[in-house]
Amino acid sequence: MTHQPKVSVIVPVYKAEKYLHRCLDSILAQTMADFELLLIDDGSPDRSGEICDEYAKKDSRVRVFHQENGGVASTRQLGMDNAQGEYSIHVDPDDWVEPNMLEEMYGKAKEEDADVVMCDFKRIYADHQYDFIQRPTTLKCDDIIEDLICERIWGSTWNKLVRCSLFKEYKIRFVPTMNLQEDLYITCALLQHSIKVSYINQSLYNYDCDSNENSIVRFRTVSHLQSMMRFIDDFSPIFDEPRYEDGWYMRKCTLKRWIYRLNPLEYNIRKTYSDINDRYIAENANAKIGTEPFYISLCLKGFPIRVVYTLQYLVGVLANLKNRLLTKFAK
Repeated sequence: MTHQPKVSVIVPVYKAEKYLHRCLDSILAQTMADFELLLIDDGSPDRSGEICDEYAKKDSRVRVFHQENGGVASTRQLGMDNAQGEYSIHVDPDDWVEPNMLEEMYGKAKEEDADVVMCDFKRIYADHQYDFIQRPTTLKCDDIIEDLICERIWGSTWNKLVRCSLFKEYKIRFVPTMNLQEDLYITCALLQHSIKVSYINQSLYNYDCDSNENSIVRFRTVSHLQSMMRFIDDFSPIFDEPRYEDGWYMRKCTLKRWIYRLNPLEYNIRKTYSDINDRYIAENANAKIGTEPFYISLCLKGFPIRVVYTLQYLVGVLANLKNRLLTKFAK
């Protein structure tokens, strides 16, 4: 009978050669040795795939899978499809973990017979770092969902140890077309069911906010908008309760802001989630001219986007002229 590892650690790899060694070394240095490490090379054009193969040659716990570039969701799913562990957790290649992460999280899972174990994490910047506490309001699934939607805690898969059998039991899979919030989607899908969640008040994961210039948190694209829309469209009907109203409002506001910045002609700001327009206009009634809420409010009131953009441009020109004059006369 083939031995089942306690944990499957899944690392989606893309353009990560600069920091991949740091990540993988931290995983292989775990105080708990009974785990497997699945490295999923997402068609990376740099040496990341070669580095993965080098680690597999040195440690029998490492398995490598190479695929054509398909995005982070398909990469995570390939890892899940091949995971043999009792539990699984994802680690991003630009981050690293504490030596006792697996021991602490797996120990908690077994101690409390938990389906999911959450932990805190550190946010690491070039000049500082701090603990990001992820304590949920309660450990009830409904309350955790509310915390997630309202962004009181993160939906990431890298600070959550999850019982692998849940994915098959509830037919939960990553959505291939989602390249943003794919982890939040999975977390909410799991929490729809009566599962047991535990929490560890320790920062066991290190989230590097600076090193990866390719990180999706640094920019947005139209495909990111589509992923955000997919999350809202799929889950807001399911979680249609007054307790989630402010969370959905906040997420829809965020979408309108990014639509305004990226593609207001294809995605009509006024028609996209029109249910929140009146509230947005009311709450931003005193927004100063020149601020983004001011321009978005104009769009929601029916002003053509080209008119709003022209106004924004003219206001910018006048502000620049004012600053130049003030600088000149200050001399």
